[in-house]
Amino acid sequence: MTTTVNPVLRVAPASPAEAAAHFRASLALYTDVSDVATALASGGDPCFVLVDSRSAGAWDRGHVPGALHLPTARIPERAAELLDPAVPVVTYCWGPGCDGAARAALALAGLGYRVKEMLGGFEYWVREGYAFETPRGRERRAADPLTSLEDTDACGC
Repeated sequence: MTTTVNPVLRVAPASPAEAAAHFRASLALYTDVSDVATALASGGDPCFVLVDSRSAGAWDRGHVPGALHLPTARIPERAAELLDPAVPVVTYCWGPGCDGAARAALALAGLGYRVKEMLGGFEYWVREGYAFETPRGRERRAADPLTSLEDTDACGC
């Protein structure tokens, strides 16, 4: 008799305590596009600085309104003049297929900044239908129904 191993449970799930510690740590390191958009749209101080870590050409093709342009390679020389160490930083790059935001976050953490990475990056900012800035002004594309709910601003999570 052949026994089939469930591929999901081939490695047993972590204990509840281990899972809680992991997800607590994950939430301390990451945020998402909709949470950043909500914080920026609140009208007050979002209590963080949003840093676009992409190249000048990428920045010019579009960036999140209010973001600070600080390419990863320039962080060691420019962070101290542009960022307040008392204010948390949220980094973003192109999207989930790019580790640029993680590299920027690592560079900033190494300099003593508290930092989170915005999951989804600029790609998901645009895909979720949020406005972005270009040299031509503000633009917005229709939300991708696979990434955004049309009848509400929040997914309910």
